[in-house]
Amino acid sequence: MSEPPGATVALPEAPTADHPSKALTAQRVLPLRRPGRWIATAVVLVLVAQFVHGLVSNPFYQWDRWGYWFLRPTILDGLLITLEVTAYSAVLGLIGGIVLALARLSRSPVLRAVSWTYVWALRSIPLIVVLIFLYNFSALYKTLSVGIPFGPDFFSFDESKLATDMVVAVIGLSLNEAAYAAEVVRGGILSVDQGQHEAAAALGLPKGYQFRRIVFPQALRSIIPNYVNQLIGLIKGTSLVFYVSLLDLFGSAQTMGSTYPGDIVPLLLVVTVWYLILTSVVSVIQFYVERHYARGATRGLPPTPLQKLRTGLTDLRARIRREAAV
Repeated sequence: MSEPPGATVALPEAPTADHPSKALTAQRVLPLRRPGRWIATAVVLVLVAQFVHGLVSNPFYQWDRWGYWFLRPTILDGLLITLEVTAYSAVLGLIGGIVLALARLSRSPVLRAVSWTYVWALRSIPLIVVLIFLYNFSALYKTLSVGIPFGPDFFSFDESKLATDMVVAVIGLSLNEAAYAAEVVRGGILSVDQGQHEAAAALGLPKGYQFRRIVFPQALRSIIPNYVNQLIGLIKGTSLVFYVSLLDLFGSAQTMGSTYPGDIVPLLLVVTVWYLILTSVVSVIQFYVERHYARGATRGLPPTPLQKLRTGLTDLRARIRREAAV
């Protein structure tokens, strides 16, 4: 029998006439010692302990002021605006990304060219430039109209009255998000095996039904992890709407920091903690959504964090019992 990799086997004593199998049954597998791993673990733990100690004991952070600002109404109002902008932009950006991805995969050269140009342009222009341009859009076009090109207008409206700060922020973020979401969706669709398309076509299913029930559900396994990265970037990107006069979470902290300059550091820590909470919630949701769509693609569903914790504790107790028995 070959030895398991990464382990050494203690050689048994030679069997005797009285007890021929005693030495063989006493044979025990000894784990391979890895001192480098233990040294690296100890160094990392020391560094983490020093970081936490400095974070807690340094008076520069003013944790008492952090506790004062963390749940203040002005901060919570900014947090609510951040959530609203993120939700609207995420939905509109994903819808726009799906449309652009389908146009990019279309057989029409016009749709492909327009989609490619849009993605190229919006991925090239910084988001802050897009937001500031939209914020000053009324200076370029005071009224917008719908009608026949070079002909009569059916109706028109004043752009400055409709383009509120919230509308400008959502439109700017959605336009930027759609360009990146289009590539994420297109990559997910292309990741579906070509045999799935051929099997659906052989069954005579309509194109729309093929996409909704066969192609897109399989593409979601690839789309979700990448789009969640985009969503986390969108949450952090909402901090730029402060420059178009919308007081989101970051904007509220900046305003309070101007009024209370001595509390700039605790206010920045408040913003940091809230962003950490938001991205952590999104990451948890991502895990369970990925786990849902993993059904049928893997032999077993990935264990949840609670299941991993139970397994780790069980393995630890078993290891302690083995060491105690020796």
